[in-house]
Amino acid sequence: MVSAISVSTLQRWEVSSMAIGLIHQHRLWWRRRWGAERRYTVGWVLAAFFVGVFLFAGSRIGDTAVGGPRGNPSSDQPLVDLTLVENAKTKGAVCLDGSAPGYHLQRGFGSGADNWLVHLEGGGWCHSVDSCSLRKFTPLGSSEHMERQVPFLGILSNISSQNPDFYNWNKVKVRYCDGASFSGDVESEDQNGTILYFRGQRIWEAIMAELLQKGLANAKQALLTGCSAGGLATFIHCDDFRALLPEETAVKCFADAGFFLNGKDISGKRFIESFYDKVVQLQEVGKRFPDCISRMKPSQCFFAEEIIKSIKTPFFILNAAYDSWQIQNILAPAVSDPQQSWLKCKLSIQNCDSKQMEILQGFRSDLLKSLSEFKQRSDGGMYMNSCFVHCQTIYNVTWHSSNSPRVNNKTIAEAVGDWFFGRKITKDIDCPYPCNPTCFNLKLAQPYRM
Repeated sequence: MVSAISVSTLQRWEVSSMAIGLIHQHRLWWRRRWGAERRYTVGWVLAAFFVGVFLFAGSRIGDTAVGGPRGNPSSDQPLVDLTLVENAKTKGAVCLDGSAPGYHLQRGFGSGADNWLVHLEGGGWCHSVDSCSLRKFTPLGSSEHMERQVPFLGILSNISSQNPDFYNWNKVKVRYCDGASFSGDVESEDQNGTILYFRGQRIWEAIMAELLQKGLANAKQALLTGCSAGGLATFIHCDDFRALLPEETAVKCFADAGFFLNGKDISGKRFIESFYDKVVQLQEVGKRFPDCISRMKPSQCFFAEEIIKSIKTPFFILNAAYDSWQIQNILAPAVSDPQQSWLKCKLSIQNCDSKQMEILQGFRSDLLKSLSEFKQRSDGGMYMNSCFVHCQTIYNVTWHSSNSPRVNNKTIAEAVGDWFFGRKITKDIDCPYPCNPTCFNLKLAQPYRM
């Protein structure tokens, strides 16, 4: 029987490390919804309050359930402090509201003291002055609202049993506050009378400069990774990351849930491309892709399918074949489903009828087809499981645990480790749903928002 995770299940499991990981995933979903809504209601504010109380309790449980102190193995999971970029305003490297961007750095130890893992946080995109303005009041647009401490889980964990290959590396979580996958670069902050700073590219450069000074420049091995919008940013900045480090440093990149498919939705339109077009125009993202925009529309250049064609650095792609965010916002966005006939299916794949499952299987086939060229790369790795989930590396339950999803009897952590260290060729493609009994398939209470 394929597993499904619901909020009620989390409440029953709140003392386990699995619960902690999924609790923080739900916190990210709430952030996205908060940042995308055009208006607030009393009901929404109350819902956010109660969810916040529940999540705070969960995060405190996590302090004692799943980790160790300050880079040393222990029974307690550390909370890692937020560091704000020095002289950010002087550099023009600021969040949407003009505040300094930030990151969390946990020092490595032992054999990992000279190795670095840099993770780029995700959180969707904003495509208009209104939607970006709303982000200014959330952690996705302002460091004023960022948590001052966060737990490191999954690929960021410092516990060897949870993160066997990277547990003792220097690990960095780069906070996301620009709304365009660290790629926008607009000089003026005056956006039709509204003050907004579109400086994702400068944020990337400023944070990398600080990390180089803090030891990244001396790394023997380095891995750039990220999930969702941070996964897309990993595609965008992979070769930049390689160029920052000495030639003798072993550098690779790994994107989790960042391969967003430029496909047609259930109405036959390309909703996601039109959305990306607004993001790209608003933040002048096209500057990042001069060669690509000479051949096609700038919005098409914002898709990983195009970006990966020019990446020279070894790369690993992790995506769920039935990515829950993509199904809700690319395949069946609300604007293309006014009767909400897809609502139950979008909340849980187990609710999909036979016709919807046929369409989902077609979505999986399109995803595989778009990855067919990359699959031939000798330095590339792939892992595509048949789960209904989004972002799997930053939670213990999906990254590496006794209950983790497996393909070819390997967890995601084992597959990534095999690829990074050259132990095995890793091109793991799962069979179609519902064949994999190890999958955790989410049961959502509310749809995701853009």
